[in-house]
Amino acid sequence: MKEIYNLHNETIGLKVVENLKKNDFSAVYFKTGVEASKFIMDNIRKGDKVGFGGSMTVVKLGIQEKVASIGGFVLDHGDPTLSPDDKMETLRGELLSDVFICSSNAVTMDGELVNIDGVGNRIAAMTFGPKKVIVVVGVNKICKNESSAFERLEQIAAPMNNMRLKMPNPCTKTGVCMDCKAASRICRVYSVIKRRPVRTDMTVIVIGEELGY
Repeated sequence: MKEIYNLHNETIGLKVVENLKKNDFSAVYFKTGVEASKFIMDNIRKGDKVGFGGSMTVVKLGIQEKVASIGGFVLDHGDPTLSPDDKMETLRGELLSDVFICSSNAVTMDGELVNIDGVGNRIAAMTFGPKKVIVVVGVNKICKNESSAFERLEQIAAPMNNMRLKMPNPCTKTGVCMDCKAASRICRVYSVIKRRPVRTDMTVIVIGEELGY
């Protein structure tokens, strides 16, 4: 049974990579997170400033620790030791990093990246600023089209991220987006990247495993 799952993951993963390339993205498929991690680290050198976009997928791959181990500078606004002022400076610093690494809330079968942000820092960095952007997605984030991608965000990604961040929003109780008007709402900036931004060196990595929310 595992072989069938792996075959299915590879089939849809390779199709997404094919369509991402048609949309002018650099894209690659790996069967495992281990292979993807090696590829990511091959793009990072000692002394590089590496920004992170708050991705549980990237955390799972252990990229922050790997970057630090080779002498890179980790810019992670999610570091719990940061003061509010330092966090804001880190958020700004990520926009000018040598390499910015994040995930996408969803990727469509026709090769589009669909996201929702609270602050907008991740979406901003994905589209312009860093010298290189690496977007990492597991096959669980592949959706048929833009409509189903936003449905995934509302039913899975947004509620789970609210729970992770311990936000007092209705979706943490219902499990699905309630389109709330709460001051603490984190779903504020909506983005669909249909083609690679003109001046952004962006690589999308699709992994044949379920990773992140």
